[in-house]
Amino acid sequence: MKPVPASPLPAESPLPPGWKCYMSPQGRRYYVNTASNETTWERPSSAPGTPKGSLKHKNSIPAVNGFHNSGSPVPNVEPHQAVTRKSSTDHQSPGSTSPTKRQNRETTITINCVTFPLPMNVPEQQLLKPNEWSYCDYFWSDKKDPQGAASVSGFEVLLQKQLKGKQMQKEMAEFIRERIKIEEEYAKNLSKLSQIPLAAQEEGTLGEAWAQLKKSLADEAEVHLKFSSKLHTEVEKPLLTFRENFKKDMKKFDHHISDLRKQLVSRYAAVEKARKALADRQKDLEIKTQQLEIKLSNKTEEDIKKARRKSTQAGDDLMRCVDLYNQSQSKWFEEMVTTSLELERLEVERVEMIRQHLCQYTTLRHETDMFNQSTVEPVDQLLQNVDPAKDRELWVKEHKTGDVRPVDLEL
Repeated sequence: MKPVPASPLPAESPLPPGWKCYMSPQGRRYYVNTASNETTWERPSSAPGTPKGSLKHKNSIPAVNGFHNSGSPVPNVEPHQAVTRKSSTDHQSPGSTSPTKRQNRETTITINCVTFPLPMNVPEQQLLKPNEWSYCDYFWSDKKDPQGAASVSGFEVLLQKQLKGKQMQKEMAEFIRERIKIEEEYAKNLSKLSQIPLAAQEEGTLGEAWAQLKKSLADEAEVHLKFSSKLHTEVEKPLLTFRENFKKDMKKFDHHISDLRKQLVSRYAAVEKARKALADRQKDLEIKTQQLEIKLSNKTEEDIKKARRKSTQAGDDLMRCVDLYNQSQSKWFEEMVTTSLELERLEVERVEMIRQHLCQYTTLRHETDMFNQSTVEPVDQLLQNVDPAKDRELWVKEHKTGDVRPVDLEL
Protein backbone atom coordinates (compact mmCIF):
# COMPACT_ATOMS: atom_id res chain seq x y z
CA MET A 1 0.00 0.00 0.00
CA LYS A 2 1.42 3.37 -0.99
CA PRO A 3 1.83 5.99 1.76
CA VAL A 4 -0.23 8.96 0.74
CA PRO A 5 -1.28 12.19 2.41
CA ALA A 6 -3.97 11.49 4.95
CA SER A 7 -7.38 13.05 4.57
CA PRO A 8 -8.29 15.38 7.40
CA LEU A 9 -10.89 14.18 9.85
CA PRO A 10 -14.14 16.15 9.78
CA ALA A 11 -13.86 17.20 13.43
CA GLU A 12 -10.27 18.36 13.20
CA SER A 13 -9.27 21.99 12.73
CA PRO A 14 -6.95 22.93 9.84
CA LEU A 15 -3.24 22.38 10.31
CA PRO A 16 -1.00 25.39 10.94
CA PRO A 17 0.83 26.83 7.90
CA GLY A 18 3.73 24.67 6.76
CA TRP A 19 2.43 21.43 8.34
CA LYS A 20 1.19 18.41 6.38
CA CYS A 21 -0.36 15.16 7.52
CA TYR A 22 0.72 11.76 6.14
CA MET A 23 -0.18 8.15 6.78
CA SER A 24 2.54 5.68 7.73
CA PRO A 25 2.59 2.16 6.18
CA GLN A 26 1.21 0.91 9.51
CA GLY A 27 -1.82 3.17 9.10
CA ARG A 28 -0.82 5.75 11.69
CA ARG A 29 -0.96 9.49 11.03
CA TYR A 30 2.13 11.63 11.40
CA TYR A 31 2.86 15.29 10.68
CA VAL A 32 5.70 17.01 8.82
CA ASN A 33 6.77 20.67 8.91
CA THR A 34 7.89 21.33 5.33
CA ALA A 35 9.87 24.41 6.36
CA SER A 36 11.98 22.89 9.15
CA ASN A 37 11.70 19.16 8.26
CA GLU A 38 10.48 18.46 11.79
CA THR A 39 8.18 15.46 12.26
CA THR A 40 5.87 14.38 15.05
CA TRP A 41 3.13 11.91 15.89
CA GLU A 42 1.17 14.61 17.72
CA ARG A 43 -1.15 16.81 15.70
CA PRO A 44 0.14 20.41 15.74
CA SER A 45 -2.10 23.00 17.30
CA SER A 46 -3.29 26.00 15.38
CA ALA A 47 -0.66 28.11 17.15
CA PRO A 48 2.55 28.37 15.13
CA GLY A 49 5.68 26.60 16.30
CA THR A 50 6.64 23.16 17.46
CA PRO A 51 3.91 20.69 18.50
CA LYS A 52 3.65 20.30 22.23
CA GLY A 53 3.89 16.54 22.13
CA SER A 54 6.96 16.20 19.92
CA LEU A 55 9.78 14.02 21.19
CA LYS A 56 13.34 15.27 21.82
CA HIS A 57 16.68 13.52 21.93
CA LYS A 58 18.11 15.00 25.11
CA ASN A 59 21.76 15.61 25.69
CA SER A 60 23.10 13.86 28.74
CA ILE A 61 24.68 15.94 31.44
CA PRO A 62 28.27 14.90 32.31
CA ALA A 63 28.67 13.80 35.90
CA VAL A 64 31.88 14.73 37.74
CA ASN A 65 32.71 14.23 41.41
CA GLY A 66 29.13 13.17 42.03
CA PHE A 67 27.52 16.26 40.52
CA HIS A 68 25.91 17.22 37.24
CA ASN A 69 26.86 20.51 35.65
CA SER A 70 23.82 21.88 37.43
CA GLY A 71 25.13 20.59 40.74
CA SER A 72 22.57 17.81 41.32
CA PRO A 73 23.96 14.69 43.00
CA VAL A 74 24.30 11.63 40.80
CA PRO A 75 25.88 8.22 41.31
CA ASN A 76 29.55 7.86 40.40
CA VAL A 77 30.06 6.43 36.91
CA GLU A 78 32.95 5.42 34.75
CA PRO A 79 33.99 7.94 32.07
CA HIS A 80 32.59 5.80 29.24
CA GLN A 81 29.25 5.64 31.05
CA ALA A 82 28.91 9.39 31.52
CA VAL A 83 26.71 9.78 28.42
CA THR A 84 23.31 8.13 28.87
CA ARG A 85 22.28 6.21 25.79
CA LYS A 86 18.64 5.43 25.08
CA SER A 87 17.73 1.99 23.86
CA SER A 88 16.05 1.49 20.49
CA THR A 89 12.72 1.14 22.26
CA ASP A 90 13.10 4.53 23.96
CA HIS A 91 13.37 6.61 20.80
CA GLN A 92 13.20 6.36 17.05
CA SER A 93 15.57 7.76 14.46
CA PRO A 94 14.95 11.39 13.44
CA GLY A 95 14.71 10.30 9.81
CA SER A 96 12.52 7.21 10.18
CA THR A 97 8.88 6.84 9.20
CA SER A 98 8.17 6.91 12.94
CA PRO A 99 9.44 10.48 13.33
CA THR A 100 10.42 12.52 16.33
CA LYS A 101 11.19 16.19 16.58
CA ARG A 102 14.88 16.95 16.10
CA GLN A 103 16.82 18.17 19.11
CA ASN A 104 15.92 21.67 20.20
CA ARG A 105 19.18 23.60 19.89
CA GLU A 106 17.82 26.92 21.07
CA THR A 107 18.58 26.21 24.75
CA THR A 108 22.30 25.72 24.14
CA ILE A 109 25.13 27.47 22.36
CA THR A 110 28.26 25.88 20.94
CA ILE A 111 31.51 27.85 21.17
CA ASN A 112 34.65 26.34 19.66
CA CYS A 113 32.93 22.94 19.59
CA VAL A 114 32.01 23.01 23.30
CA THR A 115 28.30 23.10 24.11
CA PHE A 116 27.11 25.45 26.87
CA PRO A 117 23.59 26.06 28.21
CA LEU A 118 22.16 29.50 27.58
CA PRO A 119 21.85 31.44 30.87
CA MET A 120 18.19 32.37 30.28
CA ASN A 121 17.15 28.73 29.85
CA VAL A 122 18.84 27.03 32.81
CA PRO A 123 19.12 27.86 36.52
CA GLU A 124 22.45 29.06 37.85
CA GLN A 125 24.90 26.18 37.99
CA GLN A 126 26.19 25.18 41.40
CA LEU A 127 29.95 25.43 41.82
CA LEU A 128 31.83 22.14 42.01
CA LYS A 129 33.81 23.50 44.96
CA PRO A 130 31.62 26.09 46.70
CA ASN A 131 33.26 28.71 48.93
CA GLU A 132 36.58 28.21 47.12
CA TRP A 133 38.11 30.03 44.19
CA SER A 134 38.98 26.70 42.65
CA TYR A 135 40.44 26.28 39.15
CA CYS A 136 37.82 23.66 38.26
CA ASP A 137 34.97 26.22 38.35
CA TYR A 138 36.32 29.21 36.45
CA PHE A 139 38.19 28.13 33.31
CA TRP A 140 35.64 26.45 31.03
CA SER A 141 35.21 29.12 28.37
CA ASP A 142 37.86 30.40 25.98
CA LYS A 143 39.48 33.80 26.25
CA LYS A 144 40.50 36.09 23.41
CA ASP A 145 44.15 37.03 23.30
CA PRO A 146 45.07 40.74 23.70
CA GLN A 147 45.06 41.23 19.92
CA GLY A 148 41.72 39.46 19.58
CA ALA A 149 42.95 37.45 16.61
CA ALA A 150 42.50 34.04 18.25
CA SER A 151 41.07 32.41 21.32
CA VAL A 152 42.99 30.87 24.19
CA SER A 153 41.34 28.01 26.04
CA GLY A 154 40.71 28.31 29.74
CA PHE A 155 43.02 25.36 30.31
CA GLU A 156 45.79 27.17 28.43
CA VAL A 157 45.36 30.13 30.79
CA LEU A 158 45.79 27.72 33.72
CA LEU A 159 48.79 26.11 32.08
CA GLN A 160 50.50 29.46 31.52
CA LYS A 161 50.00 30.24 35.21
CA GLN A 162 51.72 27.00 36.16
CA LEU A 163 54.56 27.54 33.66
CA LYS A 164 55.11 31.01 35.10
CA GLY A 165 55.35 29.41 38.55
CA LYS A 166 57.89 26.95 37.17
CA GLN A 167 59.98 29.85 35.82
CA MET A 168 59.77 31.67 39.14
CA GLN A 169 61.02 28.57 40.91
CA LYS A 170 63.96 28.35 38.51
CA GLU A 171 64.86 31.98 39.21
CA MET A 172 64.64 31.38 42.96
CA ALA A 173 67.04 28.45 42.59
CA GLU A 174 69.40 30.70 40.59
CA PHE A 175 69.22 33.28 43.36
CA ILE A 176 70.22 30.67 45.93
CA ARG A 177 73.02 29.56 43.61
CA GLU A 178 74.39 33.11 43.56
CA ARG A 179 74.12 33.21 47.35
CA ILE A 180 76.14 30.00 47.50
CA LYS A 181 78.84 31.51 45.29
CA ILE A 182 79.07 34.53 47.55
CA GLU A 183 79.40 32.31 50.61
CA GLU A 184 82.10 30.18 48.96
CA GLU A 185 84.07 33.22 47.84
CA TYR A 186 83.68 34.83 51.26
CA ALA A 187 84.88 31.68 53.01
CA LYS A 188 87.85 31.45 50.66
CA ASN A 189 88.88 35.03 51.39
CA LEU A 190 88.44 34.59 55.16
CA SER A 191 90.63 31.50 55.11
CA LYS A 192 93.27 33.28 53.05
CA LEU A 193 93.26 36.28 55.39
CA SER A 194 93.59 34.09 58.48
CA GLN A 195 96.89 32.70 57.16
CA ILE A 196 98.58 36.08 56.57
CA PRO A 197 101.45 36.42 59.16
CA LEU A 198 100.88 40.11 59.85
CA ALA A 199 101.46 41.16 63.47
CA ALA A 200 102.43 37.59 64.37
CA GLN A 201 105.19 38.88 66.66
CA GLU A 202 102.77 40.56 69.06
CA GLU A 203 103.31 39.25 72.60
CA GLY A 204 101.49 39.01 75.87
CA THR A 205 97.77 39.02 76.42
CA LEU A 206 97.23 41.24 73.36
CA GLY A 207 99.21 38.75 71.29
CA GLU A 208 96.97 35.91 72.48
CA ALA A 209 93.85 37.90 71.54
CA TRP A 210 95.28 38.73 68.13
CA ALA A 211 96.13 35.07 67.45
CA GLN A 212 92.62 34.02 68.48
CA LEU A 213 91.12 36.65 66.15
CA LYS A 214 93.03 35.18 63.20
CA LYS A 215 91.99 31.66 64.19
CA SER A 216 88.36 32.81 64.40
CA LEU A 217 88.58 33.85 60.74
CA ALA A 218 89.58 30.32 59.79
CA ASP A 219 86.72 28.90 61.89
CA GLU A 220 84.26 31.37 60.36
CA ALA A 221 85.47 30.39 56.87
CA GLU A 222 84.67 26.77 57.69
CA VAL A 223 81.22 27.77 58.94
CA HIS A 224 80.44 29.59 55.70
CA LEU A 225 81.66 26.66 53.62
CA LYS A 226 79.27 24.37 55.51
CA PHE A 227 76.49 26.93 55.07
CA SER A 228 77.03 27.06 51.31
CA SER A 229 77.10 23.26 51.10
CA LYS A 230 73.83 22.95 53.01
CA LEU A 231 72.23 25.64 50.84
CA HIS A 232 73.07 23.52 47.81
CA THR A 233 71.80 20.20 49.15
CA GLU A 234 68.85 21.41 51.26
CA VAL A 235 67.53 24.40 49.26
CA GLU A 236 68.85 24.77 45.72
CA LYS A 237 68.82 21.11 44.68
CA PRO A 238 65.27 20.36 45.97
CA LEU A 239 63.96 23.46 44.16
CA LEU A 240 65.48 22.31 40.87
CA THR A 241 64.34 18.70 41.32
CA PHE A 242 60.78 19.77 42.06
CA ARG A 243 60.86 22.07 39.03
CA GLU A 244 61.89 19.24 36.70
CA ASN A 245 59.09 16.97 37.95
CA PHE A 246 56.68 19.89 37.72
CA LYS A 247 57.75 20.44 34.10
CA LYS A 248 57.05 16.80 33.20
CA ASP A 249 53.59 16.96 34.81
CA MET A 250 52.70 20.12 32.89
CA LYS A 251 53.75 18.53 29.59
CA LYS A 252 51.69 15.42 30.32
CA PHE A 253 48.59 17.41 31.26
CA ASP A 254 48.95 19.69 28.23
CA HIS A 255 49.08 16.78 25.77
CA HIS A 256 46.22 14.95 27.48
CA ILE A 257 43.75 17.84 27.48
CA SER A 258 44.85 18.90 23.98
CA ASP A 259 44.09 15.42 22.63
CA LEU A 260 40.64 15.48 24.25
CA ARG A 261 39.85 18.87 22.70
CA LYS A 262 40.95 17.61 19.27
CA GLN A 263 38.66 14.62 19.67
CA LEU A 264 35.83 16.93 20.69
CA VAL A 265 36.36 19.09 17.58
CA SER A 266 36.32 15.97 15.41
CA ARG A 267 33.11 14.68 17.02
CA TYR A 268 31.41 18.04 16.61
CA ALA A 269 32.36 18.16 12.91
CA ALA A 270 30.87 14.69 12.51
CA VAL A 271 27.64 15.84 14.19
CA GLU A 272 27.33 18.83 11.86
CA LYS A 273 28.03 16.64 8.84
CA ALA A 274 25.44 14.10 9.97
CA ARG A 275 22.94 16.87 10.69
CA LYS A 276 23.35 18.22 7.16
CA ALA A 277 23.04 14.73 5.70
CA LEU A 278 19.81 14.19 7.65
CA ALA A 279 18.39 17.49 6.41
CA ASP A 280 19.27 16.56 2.82
CA ARG A 281 17.66 13.12 3.17
CA GLN A 282 14.52 14.54 4.75
CA LYS A 283 14.28 17.13 1.98
CA ASP A 284 14.68 14.39 -0.61
CA LEU A 285 11.98 12.37 1.14
CA GLU A 286 9.70 15.42 1.11
CA ILE A 287 10.27 15.90 -2.62
CA LYS A 288 9.54 12.25 -3.34
CA THR A 289 6.39 12.42 -1.22
CA GLN A 290 5.23 15.51 -3.11
CA GLN A 291 5.84 13.70 -6.37
CA LEU A 292 3.66 10.87 -5.12
CA GLU A 293 0.83 13.33 -4.51
CA ILE A 294 1.02 14.40 -8.13
CA LYS A 295 1.61 11.08 -9.82
CA LEU A 296 1.35 7.58 -8.45
CA SER A 297 3.69 5.01 -9.94
CA ASN A 298 5.68 1.99 -8.84
CA LYS A 299 8.90 3.86 -9.49
CA THR A 300 7.81 6.80 -7.33
CA GLU A 301 6.81 4.42 -4.56
CA GLU A 302 10.23 2.77 -4.73
CA ASP A 303 11.90 6.17 -4.70
CA ILE A 304 9.95 7.10 -1.57
CA LYS A 305 10.90 3.85 0.18
CA LYS A 306 14.53 4.39 -0.79
CA ALA A 307 14.46 8.03 0.35
CA ARG A 308 12.80 6.96 3.60
CA ARG A 309 15.51 4.35 4.21
CA LYS A 310 18.21 6.93 3.54
CA SER A 311 16.47 9.43 5.81
CA THR A 312 16.21 6.81 8.56
CA GLN A 313 19.89 5.92 8.12
CA ALA A 314 20.85 9.61 8.22
CA GLY A 315 18.84 10.01 11.43
CA ASP A 316 20.60 7.01 12.97
CA ASP A 317 23.96 8.41 11.89
CA LEU A 318 23.15 11.79 13.44
CA MET A 319 22.13 10.23 16.76
CA ARG A 320 25.27 8.09 16.79
CA CYS A 321 27.42 11.17 16.09
CA VAL A 322 25.63 13.14 18.80
CA ASP A 323 26.19 10.30 21.28
CA LEU A 324 29.89 10.15 20.38
CA TYR A 325 30.17 13.92 20.69
CA ASN A 326 28.48 13.86 24.11
CA GLN A 327 30.81 11.10 25.25
CA SER A 328 33.83 13.12 24.11
CA GLN A 329 32.57 16.30 25.77
CA SER A 330 31.77 14.39 28.97
CA LYS A 331 35.26 12.87 29.00
CA TRP A 332 36.81 16.30 28.37
CA PHE A 333 34.64 17.76 31.14
CA GLU A 334 35.72 15.11 33.64
CA GLU A 335 39.38 15.37 32.72
CA MET A 336 39.26 19.17 32.86
CA VAL A 337 37.90 18.98 36.42
CA THR A 338 40.40 16.31 37.45
CA THR A 339 43.34 18.06 35.80
CA SER A 340 42.47 21.54 37.04
CA LEU A 341 42.21 20.19 40.57
CA GLU A 342 45.58 18.50 40.09
CA LEU A 343 47.07 21.79 38.84
CA GLU A 344 45.60 23.47 41.88
CA ARG A 345 47.17 20.84 44.13
CA LEU A 346 50.54 21.24 42.40
CA GLU A 347 50.39 25.02 42.77
CA VAL A 348 49.71 24.68 46.50
CA GLU A 349 52.48 22.10 46.76
CA ARG A 350 54.89 24.36 44.84
CA VAL A 351 54.22 27.38 47.05
CA GLU A 352 54.40 25.31 50.25
CA MET A 353 57.60 23.62 49.06
CA ILE A 354 59.25 26.98 48.34
CA ARG A 355 58.07 28.34 51.69
CA GLN A 356 59.58 25.38 53.54
CA HIS A 357 62.93 25.67 51.79
CA LEU A 358 63.13 29.41 52.30
CA CYS A 359 62.47 28.71 55.97
CA GLN A 360 65.34 26.24 55.81
CA TYR A 361 67.48 29.00 54.30
CA THR A 362 66.71 31.35 57.20
CA THR A 363 67.30 28.54 59.70
CA LEU A 364 70.71 27.80 58.20
CA ARG A 365 71.49 31.49 58.18
CA HIS A 366 70.62 31.76 61.88
CA GLU A 367 72.81 28.73 62.58
CA THR A 368 75.64 30.35 60.65
CA ASP A 369 75.25 33.54 62.65
CA MET A 370 75.32 31.51 65.86
CA PHE A 371 78.47 29.69 64.78
CA ASN A 372 80.05 32.96 63.72
CA GLN A 373 79.16 34.41 67.10
CA SER A 374 80.79 31.42 68.78
CA THR A 375 84.00 32.06 66.82
CA VAL A 376 84.30 35.65 68.05
CA GLU A 377 83.27 34.99 71.66
CA PRO A 378 86.79 33.78 72.63
CA VAL A 379 88.17 36.91 70.98
CA ASP A 380 85.82 39.06 73.06
CA GLN A 381 86.87 37.27 76.24
CA LEU A 382 90.55 37.65 75.49
CA LEU A 383 90.13 41.31 74.62
CA GLN A 384 88.44 41.79 77.98
CA ASN A 385 91.53 40.24 79.63
CA VAL A 386 94.05 42.44 77.85
CA ASP A 387 96.07 44.17 80.69
CA PRO A 388 98.97 46.43 79.72
CA ALA A 389 100.32 46.40 83.30
CA LYS A 390 100.39 42.61 83.40
CA ASP A 391 101.99 42.46 79.99
CA ARG A 392 104.67 44.88 81.21
CA GLU A 393 105.26 42.80 84.34
CA LEU A 394 105.63 39.59 82.38
CA TRP A 395 107.96 41.20 79.88
CA VAL A 396 110.10 42.75 82.55
CA LYS A 397 110.40 39.48 84.43
CA GLU A 398 111.52 37.74 81.29
CA HIS A 399 113.95 40.36 80.07
CA LYS A 400 115.23 42.08 83.25
CA THR A 401 119.03 42.48 83.67
CA GLY A 402 119.19 43.58 87.31
CA ASP A 403 117.18 45.53 89.85
CA VAL A 404 120.09 47.41 91.61
CA ARG A 405 119.93 51.11 90.86
CA PRO A 406 123.15 53.09 90.27
CA VAL A 407 124.40 55.60 92.91
CA ASP A 408 126.67 58.64 92.78
CA LEU A 409 130.43 58.13 92.57
CA GLU A 410 132.33 59.33 95.74
CA LEU A 411 135.83 61.01 95.73
